[in-house]
Amino acid sequence: MSDSNTTNFTNPSTFILLSIPGLERARVWISIPFCTMYIIAILGNFTTLLLVQREPSLHEPMYYFLCMLAVTNLVLSTSILPKTLSIFWFYSREIDFSACLNQMYFIHCFSAMESGIFVAMAFDRYVAICNPLRHSTTLTNPVVAKIGLAVVLLGGMLILPYLFLARQWPYCRTNIIPHMHYEHMAVEKLSG
Repeated sequence: MSDSNTTNFTNPSTFILLSIPGLERARVWISIPFCTMYIIAILGNFTTLLLVQREPSLHEPMYYFLCMLAVTNLVLSTSILPKTLSIFWFYSREIDFSACLNQMYFIHCFSAMESGIFVAMAFDRYVAICNPLRHSTTLTNPVVAKIGLAVVLLGGMLILPYLFLARQWPYCRTNIIPHMHYEHMAVEKLSG
């Protein structure tokens, strides 16, 4: 039996993001903390990157991992907050299906990378505490680069199957997502 309230989208061209349902009147006031946090995140992470680049004494594995973490934080915040702010300020709620998939990929990929970087930082501290005399010979710049490359590849490849599956799902219910960004659980509920 087919339901008359559903439409069959194979791949809808756009989705509608509702931001925070029920708080549409306060959207300008809600945008102020989001914008403030975004500006602080951008400035703080760029400051970290500049300090590590300019200070030669900070050219050590732990600070390289901090730089990787700063880059992932920049990408994560930039993949979500500009669209969120455009919803709050300009009521621009439509987002293309391909932009949705890109946003979902960047969110999940860089979240996985962030977790991997935390593991690498923990490994660095473990080596520094347990084998302090071997720290500089164990974690050389090529080893740190290989760890960083492994984290990037793992985070990038871990999310790709889900992205291909999400592209092929039939979207049977509606194209309205009750969130501020393309969140995967909301999309799974929209698929048939």
